[in-house]
This record gives sequence, structure tokens and C-alpha cells, in this order.
Amino acid sequence: MYNSEFFGTFDVASLVLTVFVLFFFGLILYLRREDRRVGYPLEDDATGRLEPASGIFFTATPKTFILAHGHGTLSKPNAHRETPVFSASRRTNISGAPLSPDGDPMLAKVGPGAFAQRARTPDMMFHGGPKIVPLRVATEFSVDGVASDPRGMSVVGADGLAAGVISDIWVDKAEYLIRYLEVELGAPSPAGLSVVGSGPLAKRVLLPMTMAVVNKARRTVRVDAILASQFENVPVLENPNQITLDEEERVCAYYGGGLLYATPMRAEPII
Repeated sequence: MYNSEFFGTFDVASLVLTVFVLFFFGLILYLRREDRRVGYPLEDDATGRLEPASGIFFTATPKTFILAHGHGTLSKPNAHRETPVFSASRRTNISGAPLSPDGDPMLAKVGPGAFAQRARTPDMMFHGGPKIVPLRVATEFSVDGVASDPRGMSVVGADGLAAGVISDIWVDKAEYLIRYLEVELGAPSPAGLSVVGSGPLAKRVLLPMTMAVVNKARRTVRVDAILASQFENVPVLENPNQITLDEEERVCAYYGGGLLYATPMRAEPII
């Protein structure tokens, strides 16, 4: 038997709605607290003032994560803020205003040349060791005989001039892919092209494989992103036999910036 005095006047639909609203409110509160573990503190776009990182509605309880491969620990959220590295000025002092590069736009690190400040450690294999290394280190890898080995080919910029010669190939040992080509700047062109600079510069830079077009017949590697003279400013690695996550961001961003800033005409409208 049920109590008719209670259930006769009880609205189950109202109870379900109330429970749902309370649950949904709690879910939103939880998500707004948790999403501040990454990318915060925020800053005001116009004044640069940091958003307060405190309060029950703003910040979750910090968690400490143990990083793999002995790279220490990381607590999130925290108030740590790295100094921005770009060189640009805001066109107007309003929120959301665009940035204009200062000086050489290829070195401004804005627009398509912007990058995230990542860990200054290499991407690691599951069992340890850098994942992306040159063939001179990954001696167990080789180029398939059917494929075109780019080593020894001339690197040609968007202006048709040679910047140097491919000296090595950087492979991803986990994915079995070519990630980068190593360019020896100023080396004589085997294809007989004019080379920017006089003689080898004893400097080697990386070229993302996705930015290169290998021409087996002409023995050239074409790069439309930047000019031959702009290879000189490609970020150089601290360790010649490994690349950190931060260096990967910077190298790829430099070529990405060239798609808009390599020549003045690229930054102008077509019509």
C-alpha cells in the first residue's frame, strides 16, 4: 500500500527536472574549473592583465602529474606564465585587434609563423630514446631502393635559387616516416644552380618533409614556402642529433610564416 496523502500531490516530473538542473549546474561548474588546467591564466587582450586564478568558481584544486621518462613533475593549474616571444604591435588598443609584425615579418613569430611554447625535450619513444633522429643515428633504418633518396639533391627556394644540399634524412622511428630533411647551407649545387652564399657555411638546418617536393629527374628538392636566402634564419638545433618539441614548433612555424611573409606580394590581396 502507498501513502495517498503524499504521492497524490507529488509531481515526479518536477523532481526529475529539479535533479537535472542541479546536475547540469554542477557539471558546468566542474568543467569550468577543470578546463583551467591547460592554457591559463588568461590575460586581457588589451591591457595584458592576468585573470585571477583563484576562487571556487574559477580554479580547480591543483593536481601533480608525473611526467614520463624521468622528466619530473608538473602541477596544474598554476600561475606560471612564459614571456611571449613574438615581435608585433597591436593595430588598435581594443580587444581582438590584429597584430602587425615589427621589422622582418619572417622573424616576428606571429600569424602563420606563430607557435606554441612546448617542452624543451625531444618527443620520446614508448621505451625511451628520441623518436625523431637522423639516419646517421638511426642506423637500423634505410631508404627503400625503389624510392628517391633525396640526399645529395639541391634545395631550391621559391625564387629558383639553391640554398644548399640535402645532407641527411630525419626519420620518425615510431611511425616509420621521414619527418625532416637536413640542409647543408651554401653547399655547391649538383644540379648546376646558382647557390645563395659563397661556399659551405658549416650550418645545417631542418626542412619539414611536408614542405618539400622531391624531383628525381632534376635532382632537386623544391620548397615554395621560403626563398633560398631565408634558409639562413631557420632555427638551429641545440643538439645536432635530436630535436625537441619546442624546436619542432619553431622550425615548422618559420616555414609556415613564409607562406604569407616570404615576399611582400604574398601579404597583399590578389585583387
